Amino acid sequence: MTQPKWKPAIRHVFMILFSFIMVYPVLWWIGASLKHSTELTSPGIFPAVPQWSNYVKGWNSIPGHTFTDFYLNTFGLEIAVIATTLISCTLVAFGFARLDFPLKGFWFSILMLTLMMPAQVLIIPQYALFYQLGWVNTYLPFIVPHMLAGGAGGTFFVFLLIQFIRGIPRELDESAKIDGCSWFGIYWRVVIPLTLPAIVTVMIFCFLWNWDDFLGHLLYLNTVEKYTVGLALRMINDSQSAQEWGQLLAMSLVSVLPATLIFMFLQKYFVEGIATTGIKG
Repeated sequence: MTQPKWKPAIRHVFMILFSFIMVYPVLWWIGASLKHSTELTSPGIFPAVPQWSNYVKGWNSIPGHTFTDFYLNTFGLEIAVIATTLISCTLVAFGFARLDFPLKGFWFSILMLTLMMPAQVLIIPQYALFYQLGWVNTYLPFIVPHMLAGGAGGTFFVFLLIQFIRGIPRELDESAKIDGCSWFGIYWRVVIPLTLPAIVTVMIFCFLWNWDDFLGHLLYLNTVEKYTVGLALRMINDSQSAQEWGQLLAMSLVSVLPATLIFMFLQKYFVEGIATTGIKG
């Protein structure tokens, strides 16, 4: 029995309406960033006369600094965190997935237990430790834990990579050994290239979680010179009156563009990494 021709049309109409409902807040956000503060409550998504000056004024709204400084701080921190996370998490995951060592099952259980621990439980002891080490108002509290496969999502990243590496045939390891590869050679020449989808997934998660880590940045960074984009947005909200909401919305829109673009360009690898993780092992 053939399907009536009107059913696909209804399905498409429903999908278009539902998509508009989902996209409408973003469209309002874009339109509001171009409005004068007196127009925010007016009907319509986009203003009659776009106020492009909201972006220029918002970019320079913090005395003595521009958002260029905060973006450089944030991207520098992101690069350091992502690099240390990839090095440490891939090494730990390779060890659990490929090597045999005493109490391997016990340490893997400990790893899983740390995955279940709420991050809020660690805030006070971590702050006390970093304060005693003199790391407050530096980027070290964000970078050093990732050197040990810790930090935001470190345990999750290790588990994700372990499951992916277990899906790689061990015959490739044996072939590499015959060719004279050491364990590090197998890790670097065999496992890492084949784990690229999972590595990209880790990079995306790591970037997003650290980009959005407002609480951590608020706790450890005290001077404006070291502020990240999230803290700069809070400064606009604190220092400007209600008449400057257009500037705040403009800068908040600019602040989400890097994460959005990274996800769009790396979406193929992200989906592949999630879809193929845990198929074997």
